[in-house]
Amino acid sequence: MFRILQLTFLMLSASLVFAQSVSRDEIRGLDEQIQDAKKDVIELTAELTQLEEKLLFPSNTQAAFFVSLPKESNFDLEAVELKLNNEVVAHHLYTFRELEALRKGGVQKIHTANVQSGNHPLEVSFLGKSASGRELRATATHTVEKRVGPAFVEIEIAGEQSAISFKDW
Repeated sequence: MFRILQLTFLMLSASLVFAQSVSRDEIRGLDEQIQDAKKDVIELTAELTQLEEKLLFPSNTQAAFFVSLPKESNFDLEAVELKLNNEVVAHHLYTFRELEALRKGGVQKIHTANVQSGNHPLEVSFLGKSASGRELRATATHTVEKRVGPAFVEIEIAGEQSAISFKDW
Protein backbone atom coordinates (compact mmCIF):
# COMPACT_ATOMS: atom_id res chain seq x y z
CA MET A 1 0.00 0.00 0.00
CA PHE A 2 2.82 2.35 0.87
CA ARG A 3 4.42 1.72 -2.54
CA ILE A 4 1.17 2.54 -4.29
CA LEU A 5 0.98 5.81 -2.39
CA GLN A 6 4.59 6.59 -3.31
CA LEU A 7 3.96 5.79 -6.95
CA THR A 8 0.76 7.91 -6.97
CA PHE A 9 2.61 10.78 -5.30
CA LEU A 10 5.42 10.60 -7.88
CA MET A 11 2.94 10.55 -10.76
CA LEU A 12 1.05 13.57 -9.32
CA SER A 13 4.33 15.45 -8.79
CA ALA A 14 5.43 14.75 -12.37
CA SER A 15 2.09 15.90 -13.76
CA LEU A 16 2.25 19.09 -11.69
CA VAL A 17 5.77 19.85 -12.94
CA PHE A 18 4.59 19.27 -16.52
CA ALA A 19 1.55 21.51 -15.93
CA GLN A 20 3.76 24.23 -14.45
CA SER A 21 6.16 24.15 -17.43
CA VAL A 22 3.26 24.39 -19.86
CA SER A 23 1.77 27.23 -17.87
CA ARG A 24 5.08 29.09 -17.84
CA ASP A 25 5.39 28.71 -21.60
CA GLU A 26 1.83 29.85 -22.06
CA ILE A 27 2.45 32.81 -19.75
CA ARG A 28 5.57 33.78 -21.71
CA GLY A 29 3.59 33.59 -24.95
CA LEU A 30 0.79 35.66 -23.47
CA ASP A 31 3.32 38.23 -22.18
CA GLU A 32 4.83 38.53 -25.67
CA GLN A 33 1.36 39.02 -27.15
CA ILE A 34 0.63 41.76 -24.59
CA GLN A 35 3.92 43.51 -25.40
CA ASP A 36 3.13 43.33 -29.14
CA ALA A 37 -0.33 44.76 -28.49
CA LYS A 38 1.17 47.62 -26.44
CA LYS A 39 3.60 48.41 -29.25
CA ASP A 40 0.73 48.43 -31.77
CA VAL A 41 -1.32 50.79 -29.55
CA ILE A 42 1.63 53.19 -29.25
CA GLU A 43 2.17 53.19 -33.02
CA LEU A 44 -1.55 53.74 -33.70
CA THR A 45 -1.67 56.59 -31.17
CA ALA A 46 1.25 58.30 -32.91
CA GLU A 47 -0.43 57.92 -36.30
CA LEU A 48 -3.74 59.24 -34.96
CA THR A 49 -1.99 62.25 -33.44
CA GLN A 50 -0.36 63.05 -36.79
CA LEU A 51 -3.67 62.67 -38.64
CA GLU A 52 -5.45 64.84 -36.07
CA GLU A 53 -2.83 67.58 -36.45
CA LYS A 54 -3.14 67.46 -40.26
CA LEU A 55 -6.92 67.69 -39.99
CA LEU A 56 -7.00 70.47 -37.38
CA PHE A 57 -4.03 72.43 -38.74
CA PRO A 58 -3.80 72.10 -42.55
CA SER A 59 -0.35 72.99 -43.85
CA ASN A 60 -1.58 76.03 -45.80
CA THR A 61 -2.83 77.74 -42.61
CA GLN A 62 -0.57 76.18 -39.97
CA ALA A 63 1.73 78.28 -37.79
CA ALA A 64 3.78 76.56 -35.10
CA PHE A 65 5.77 78.25 -32.35
CA PHE A 66 8.77 76.71 -30.58
CA VAL A 67 10.72 77.76 -27.48
CA SER A 68 14.46 77.19 -27.11
CA LEU A 69 17.31 78.36 -24.89
CA PRO A 70 20.88 79.21 -25.88
CA LYS A 71 23.26 76.30 -25.30
CA GLU A 72 24.56 76.06 -21.73
CA SER A 73 22.10 78.63 -20.43
CA ASN A 74 22.38 79.06 -16.64
CA PHE A 75 19.10 80.77 -15.87
CA ASP A 76 15.91 79.04 -14.74
CA LEU A 77 13.03 79.64 -17.14
CA GLU A 78 9.81 79.58 -15.12
CA ALA A 79 7.05 80.68 -17.51
CA VAL A 80 6.42 81.82 -21.09
CA GLU A 81 3.33 83.55 -22.48
CA LEU A 82 2.47 84.01 -26.17
CA LYS A 83 0.05 86.53 -27.60
CA LEU A 84 -0.86 86.17 -31.27
CA ASN A 85 -2.99 88.90 -32.84
CA ASN A 86 -3.23 90.53 -29.37
CA GLU A 87 -4.84 87.40 -27.86
CA VAL A 88 -3.15 85.11 -25.31
CA VAL A 89 -2.81 81.77 -27.09
CA ALA A 90 -0.33 79.96 -24.83
CA HIS A 91 0.99 80.12 -21.31
CA HIS A 92 3.38 77.48 -20.02
CA LEU A 93 4.99 76.85 -16.61
CA TYR A 94 8.22 74.85 -16.88
CA THR A 95 9.10 71.79 -14.86
CA PHE A 96 12.64 70.82 -13.92
CA ARG A 97 12.71 68.10 -16.60
CA GLU A 98 11.50 70.43 -19.35
CA LEU A 99 14.09 73.03 -18.35
CA GLU A 100 16.88 70.43 -18.41
CA ALA A 101 15.79 69.29 -21.90
CA LEU A 102 15.82 72.88 -23.16
CA ARG A 103 19.29 73.43 -21.66
CA LYS A 104 20.57 70.38 -23.53
CA GLY A 105 19.44 71.84 -26.86
CA GLY A 106 15.86 70.64 -26.91
CA VAL A 107 13.07 72.63 -28.51
CA GLN A 108 9.53 72.79 -27.13
CA LYS A 109 6.48 73.18 -29.36
CA ILE A 110 4.46 75.64 -27.30
CA HIS A 111 1.60 76.41 -29.69
CA THR A 112 0.12 75.53 -33.09
CA ALA A 113 -2.48 77.75 -34.72
CA ASN A 114 -4.47 78.20 -37.89
CA VAL A 115 -3.60 81.58 -39.38
CA GLN A 116 -4.52 83.16 -42.67
CA SER A 117 -1.87 84.57 -45.00
CA GLY A 118 -0.59 87.99 -44.02
CA ASN A 119 1.17 89.66 -41.11
CA HIS A 120 0.30 88.76 -37.54
CA PRO A 121 1.72 90.45 -34.42
CA LEU A 122 3.35 88.09 -31.92
CA GLU A 123 4.24 89.13 -28.37
CA VAL A 124 6.30 86.87 -26.13
CA SER A 125 6.93 87.36 -22.40
CA PHE A 126 8.99 85.25 -20.05
CA LEU A 127 9.68 85.03 -16.34
CA GLY A 128 12.74 83.34 -14.84
CA LYS A 129 15.56 83.54 -12.32
CA SER A 130 19.26 84.10 -12.81
CA ALA A 131 21.85 81.75 -11.31
CA SER A 132 22.21 84.25 -8.43
CA GLY A 133 18.43 84.19 -7.78
CA ARG A 134 17.59 87.56 -9.34
CA GLU A 135 14.17 87.68 -11.06
CA LEU A 136 14.32 88.12 -14.83
CA ARG A 137 11.47 89.33 -17.04
CA ALA A 138 11.30 90.44 -20.64
CA THR A 139 8.80 90.98 -23.42
CA ALA A 140 9.50 91.16 -27.14
CA THR A 141 7.41 91.51 -30.26
CA HIS A 142 7.73 90.00 -33.71
CA THR A 143 5.66 90.06 -36.88
CA VAL A 144 4.81 86.62 -38.23
CA GLU A 145 4.68 86.86 -42.01
CA LYS A 146 2.39 84.01 -42.96
CA ARG A 147 2.63 82.90 -46.56
CA VAL A 148 1.22 79.86 -48.36
CA GLY A 149 2.39 76.74 -46.56
CA PRO A 150 3.23 76.20 -42.90
CA ALA A 151 5.05 78.81 -40.83
CA PHE A 152 7.46 77.91 -38.05
CA VAL A 153 8.80 80.42 -35.55
CA GLU A 154 11.56 79.64 -33.05
CA ILE A 155 11.58 81.81 -29.95
CA GLU A 156 14.99 81.76 -28.28
CA ILE A 157 15.03 83.08 -24.73
CA ALA A 158 18.39 84.29 -23.41
CA GLY A 159 17.44 84.98 -19.80
CA GLU A 160 20.73 86.36 -18.47
CA GLN A 161 20.58 89.09 -21.13
CA SER A 162 16.79 89.42 -20.75
CA ALA A 163 16.61 88.99 -24.51
CA ILE A 164 14.18 87.19 -26.79
CA SER A 165 15.09 86.51 -30.40
CA PHE A 166 12.97 85.10 -33.21
CA LYS A 167 13.88 82.86 -36.12
CA ASP A 168 11.44 82.10 -38.94
CA TRP A 169 11.93 78.67 -40.52
